[in-house]
Amino acid sequence: MTDRERPQVVANRWAGVSDPVPGGHGVFRDFCSCIDQSKPRPRARVGFHAERQDPTAPGWRRLVELVEEAAADGREEFKPLVELSAAERRQVVTLPPSIAKLTAVKHLVLYGSNLVRLPPEIGAMTSLEEFTPYTSYRLHWFPYEITRCRRLTRSTVSTRALFGNFKLRSPFPKLTSSPDSLAGLDPERLDPGRWGPTALQGCSVCDGPIAHGGLQQVWISLRVATDVLPLLVNACSEECVASLPGGARDYIPAAHRGGRVDQPSPGWD
Repeated sequence: MTDRERPQVVANRWAGVSDPVPGGHGVFRDFCSCIDQSKPRPRARVGFHAERQDPTAPGWRRLVELVEEAAADGREEFKPLVELSAAERRQVVTLPPSIAKLTAVKHLVLYGSNLVRLPPEIGAMTSLEEFTPYTSYRLHWFPYEITRCRRLTRSTVSTRALFGNFKLRSPFPKLTSSPDSLAGLDPERLDPGRWGPTALQGCSVCDGPIAHGGLQQVWISLRVATDVLPLLVNACSEECVASLPGGARDYIPAAHRGGRVDQPSPGWD
């Protein structure tokens, strides 16, 4: 048998991270139809996932424990979902703010998650070099604070599930810009179906406080590690919005508020 005829052995990159429990069974994530991943629908109506995290769910409580364990032992790779059952993994729709303690973690693995959002505290993971939320099909956007992870150089993201992705140019949720709609806004108790996050801790750009009625929300698509990600910016002022960099090449060139905004043609045109 020649070398050309010899069967090729391909390493499984996802061994040990794809199955919620080795040999386990059960549904570990919910179906998402927000974005049609098979063909462009540039004028489709999209929005934020409205689910809130249930803090009493066993999966959430176990995840919080795992974060504390990882922070205590200073581990460099954190793949918490493999330690949850299918049912527990399905109960987790975000990560706890305590991930800010994971300053030693270099590789964050969230393969096959049921996540719909990430907290801005991910920006405190200053040692992060690799980020793997692959096949997290309900994760359509990321907080701008992830750009604070200066060492992040490698990522594996299911990009067809992202707002404004290169192949499909799916639309972005329209962001609120009317000052009247901000009246009485409690930054600690937000409706995620309307605003994206459930709470605001500070300006995504300068980290300063967001004064009453001062929230400026915009989208911007930037290259983060290996992928171009749609980033939600929660800014404290128009000045902070103006200080944002230009958008990634072949994407919307500047910050915008979503909705019916013109995008470049899909990547296969």
